[in-house]
Parts: sequence; structure tokens; C-alpha cells
Amino acid sequence: MRRASALVLLLVLAAGLAVVLAKIPFGQDKIGVGNHYIEKGVTETGATNIVTSVVVSYRGFDTLGEVTVLFAAALGVTTLLFVERPQERKKREPASLIVATGSRLLFPLIILFGIYIFLHGHLTPGGGFQGGAVIASGFLLLYLARPGQTMRRKNLSAAESLGGLVFVVVGLLGIVFSGYFLQNFLPKGHPNLLLSAGIIPLVYIAIGVKVGSELGRIIGDLVERD
Repeated sequence: MRRASALVLLLVLAAGLAVVLAKIPFGQDKIGVGNHYIEKGVTETGATNIVTSVVVSYRGFDTLGEVTVLFAAALGVTTLLFVERPQERKKREPASLIVATGSRLLFPLIILFGIYIFLHGHLTPGGGFQGGAVIASGFLLLYLARPGQTMRRKNLSAAESLGGLVFVVVGLLGIVFSGYFLQNFLPKGHPNLLLSAGIIPLVYIAIGVKVGSELGRIIGDLVERD
């Protein structure tokens, strides 16, 4: 009986999904949205990277959803791997001299490169997600170089919360000043300059900090688990 009920429910859901998707004109740009982004993107957002103007400005809700999904993933990993850590950790094999020495030189450069990527996301290919991923790779390098290393989760949680808070506050200020979530309310400046594109650099900084902290915490949860 349960199998029959589940099969009927599955068929109903599949039929409803098929009806909805059949009415969506995939691949057909009847209102010229793509051309509008290309022709008006720089003028309306101030960002010379059109992909950034679409992701952060025109379709900012999508980015908010992506950040939420990443937060849910980090929370899920933490929940699944949550165990009471023993007071005496297992002794792990130390890293080689090359890895240990190289990490001291490369870690600050990796962090700097990640910051550079999300600071220039409105000018060149890149952005908050890419910069945050690069920063998280720096934390992974520390774990490889120092097997007994543990992260300060309070600091990562604080940075993650701060990044998410800045994202939401900037979006809400767009409603207050312009009537739309994530609508620009700052001067756009001149294209191709670092201080341009209005709120987009602020949003990318927030995303970069949040993504880097979340991925760093996931790496810590996976590596520190015995």
C-alpha cells in the first residue's frame, strides 16, 4: 500500500513538474534580456564585468540563494561530523620540510590573492565565490603543513556572520533608498576604476569573507575529525 501511494504521489509530482516546465520557453529570449545586459550593463551598474553585473545586481536574489545553500551545506557537514572530540588526539604524521616551509611563504600570498580576486570582481573575471574559495585553499594548506593544527571556529563563525549580515544590510538599504533589494544607492563612479560600480564591491567583499569562512570551517571539520 505504501509503495502504491508513493508511486501515485511521484507520478502526480512528475506530471505537475512536466506541465510547469512545458510552459517555460527555455533558450528563447523573447524580451531581449541578454542584449539589454550587454548594451546597458556598464551604464546601469558601473561594472565592466557583465557577469558580475548580472549575478550581483540584476539577479541578486540568485546570489543570495547560492550563499544560503552554501550555509546550509556547512551546517549540514558540521551536524553530521559533530562528535565529542577526545582530549587526546591521535598522533599524525608530520608534514615534510618542503610543505612546512612553503606554507609559511605561500599562505599570506594565497590570502592576498583571494582578497584581490573579490576586490576586483566588478572589473575582471572573478568575484566573491572565487576569492573565498582561494582563501579557503590557504587554510587547507595550513592543515597539510601542520597536521595538529586546529582552527578558531569562533573567529570563522564571526567572520561568516559578519559577511552574511553585510550582504543582507546592503540589500535592505537598496529597498530603503531605491525601492528594490540590492538596488544600487551609491555613486557608480567611472568604469574600470577600483572605486566604481556602486554597491557591487561591497557585496563581493561580504560574499568573499562569508564563502572563505564557510569553506574553511568545512575543511576544518573534515580534517580534524579522527
